[in-house]
Amino acid sequence: MGKKKVIKETAEEILKEGEVREATAKKKKEVKAKRIDIANVYIQATYNNTIVTVTEPNGNVVATDSAGALGFKGPKKATPFAATKVIDSLMNKMQKITFKEVNVFVKGVGSGREAAIRALAANGLEILSIRDVTPVPHNGCRPQKPRRV
Repeated sequence: MGKKKVIKETAEEILKEGEVREATAKKKKEVKAKRIDIANVYIQATYNNTIVTVTEPNGNVVATDSAGALGFKGPKKATPFAATKVIDSLMNKMQKITFKEVNVFVKGVGSGREAAIRALAANGLEILSIRDVTPVPHNGCRPQKPRRV
């Protein structure tokens, strides 16, 4: 068993580690500057997470963000507060892109649905339409036969 060796970090190693973190932060995809007249915003609000995607009218993804990517863990990812933070982060990512009008497509039954829409309006975007695209079963699957004992 012997003594455990205690390693002390020097100032140079700490600076190198900070530089590496900055480099990885810069590597994150930055959105190119462009002008979009009308954008589509897809909000997927589940019981576990809130995911927001912004696309061009033809379907090309411009930017996406989620509560989990922002550092929320566990049940906090599905809260309305996390949904507003996701929208704020997405707007910061898309500062170079100019658009004022959006069509919103909401999917899921999570608690972040309304909060995300309100956050979009609070960021100065004009909401043209809101569509609920949650999949709903039409009578569902055929039930199992009753069990005979």
